[in-house]
Amino acid sequence: MRKNILLSIVLLSICSALCFSAKVKRVDSDKLTDLDGFWNDNDVKIVCDSLIDQCVKSPAVRKKSAVIESKTGDMPFAIIGKIENNSSEHIDTSIIENKFRNAIINSGVMNFVASKNERDYLREEKDDQQSTTSNAKAIGNETAADYMLIGTVKSIVQKEGKKSVRAYFVDVQLVDIETNRILWTGEDDSIKKIIKRAKVKL
Repeated sequence: MRKNILLSIVLLSICSALCFSAKVKRVDSDKLTDLDGFWNDNDVKIVCDSLIDQCVKSPAVRKKSAVIESKTGDMPFAIIGKIENNSSEHIDTSIIENKFRNAIINSGVMNFVASKNERDYLREEKDDQQSTTSNAKAIGNETAADYMLIGTVKSIVQKEGKKSVRAYFVDVQLVDIETNRILWTGEDDSIKKIIKRAKVKL
């Protein structure tokens, strides 16, 4: 009797493992995948490609950058402020921030300095170097940013029965830190999805 119970437990465990084991299929990163209708990696790419292109081609940004470069001999420096998530779902906006920073640096329009959190780590390291190394990096030689990039992600959700519509609005601004003047502002509202939920069969 005891052996039969143990055998049943073992068989159930094996069946559970077979039934619920994950099947993984690799796909190209550019392939459109939208399983649940929520914000995803494809939406990030679409939005960032559009807004970054607008930013680097902005006449106001190029004009101001040319003035700074003529005075300093170097491209202007920017810093990522914060892109806030004001939508109805969890969105990791740090992915958007990093995409902006990387693309704009590679565009050759401006340089970027470390973010606030990154600067805190760097300052701790420089403080530690003062007493532990002979070639410690000097404190107080940080490069000040000329611009700050800030923005928001918002969403509007409409529902009726098993059908819902999700629309996303991403606003980004490039601000002159010294004057608070907004040099460039861009909005992308191209992400809109209609989601139909399947009826539950009883």
